[in-house]
Amino acid sequence: MTTAPIAFLKGHGTENDFVIVPDPDNAIDLPPAAVARVCDRRAGIGGDGLLHVVRSAAHPEARDMADEAEWFMDYRNADGSIAEMCGNGVRVFARYLQRAGHVGAGDIAVATRAGVKQVHLAKNGDVTVAMGRARLPEDGVTVTVGDHSWPARNVNMGNPHAVAFVDDLAQAGELRSEPPYTPASVYPDGVNIEFVADRGPRHVAMRVHERGSAETRSCGTGACAVAVATARRDGADPAVTGTPVTYTVDVLGGTLVITEHPDGEIDMTGPAVIVAEGHIDPAWLEASAPAPAAVHPENANA
Repeated sequence: MTTAPIAFLKGHGTENDFVIVPDPDNAIDLPPAAVARVCDRRAGIGGDGLLHVVRSAAHPEARDMADEAEWFMDYRNADGSIAEMCGNGVRVFARYLQRAGHVGAGDIAVATRAGVKQVHLAKNGDVTVAMGRARLPEDGVTVTVGDHSWPARNVNMGNPHAVAFVDDLAQAGELRSEPPYTPASVYPDGVNIEFVADRGPRHVAMRVHERGSAETRSCGTGACAVAVATARRDGADPAVTGTPVTYTVDVLGGTLVITEHPDGEIDMTGPAVIVAEGHIDPAWLEASAPAPAAVHPENANA
């Protein structure tokens, strides 16, 4: 791990907050334990996740996207695990690129593990992300909290979601731990679980347990999944009607506006804010590294 101070910024999108680590040349080693230490809200900087900012050409997972997008969002959950995509994270990532002078207002492309995402930085401060198309696998699950159980719609936005409609968001419980669901085989790599309540015509509110991060104040891909699931529940399918459908989705940290177009493409619009910047002490971060495995004399190299 580097011995030089590591620059970081802190940002959020509808209070889904992230530690941003600029690293254009992919020179900083960020093992899961180090990411978890940085994201710790009491002993670290604190965040729902970490945005590792790397040039696509410098990262082995993004080199084949470098011709389309100069920058790769190497996203990590708060526990250090890798995630395919984060909608709020993409908006904050784009806002950082703008702040750093890498891009201006207008349209940019960002590479992610879920493919290249087109982003529009509006002059009024909003950021719109073209989130791609939702996939709707037929196999759903039943989610249980306490004495209540609900069927949950399976929606994939590049990462997996289970969307359950409830009468009251309080029914979701504390959401510090993952609500149980069956059959578990539907989501072999875990799932983000959204609980949704109606607020008005094409207006819903949600709470979410994000895999690897517990309950968060917002989830961009989750809001998209919720909008699609709600539209289908309401009998609205733009591919059938030929008309875009827009839902307002209230999250704990604010409001996102989700539009699904007749071709299936989904746009998400919301704020993105950078709130602070500083440096991480590399010696402190090094303390998070796992101790090297003991070498027994009989296994040592001669």
